[in-house]
Amino acid sequence: MSYTVYRQERIALENAYKNRMCEKYGVVEVTTDRQAKNGTMEFEFPVSCFSKNMIEYNGAHRLPKDNLKLATFKNGYVRKQNGAYSPYQINKVYKQNMRWTYVRDGKLYTNKWFGQAREMIGSQMARLIYMFEYAIRNYGLKPTQQIITINGIKYKRYE
Repeated sequence: MSYTVYRQERIALENAYKNRMCEKYGVVEVTTDRQAKNGTMEFEFPVSCFSKNMIEYNGAHRLPKDNLKLATFKNGYVRKQNGAYSPYQINKVYKQNMRWTYVRDGKLYTNKWFGQAREMIGSQMARLIYMFEYAIRNYGLKPTQQIITINGIKYKRYE
């Protein structure tokens, strides 16, 4: 199997998974043309951008009007796109040994410490799975039938 065929099959699998999860959970893809060109996929979830813990702490009456937006990036990050000054990573964090060497008074010194690093997620499929599992786990995303498709166009159902 050539790489081109493998790549086409992989993209078809990713799109099928994305479409299935969007239909099952009522998620809408809001990727712009520029984001798509850069390998980014952004999604709007039908839940508040507050996590379950924040809702319990602040009370449900103080929910913001904004829906949760998560995006996957080609470089391996999954980020929350709203609720902060800038998008922040939701990738898993691990500790690593860090070193910094510098010169002071003509002598070399090395500082050592434990720092935090983000775990990169290698494939687009793995990033999509991680993003949906994160939304289900932290934001209480549940399957919904509130999205209906008519002539290939998705509509939100209001009752």
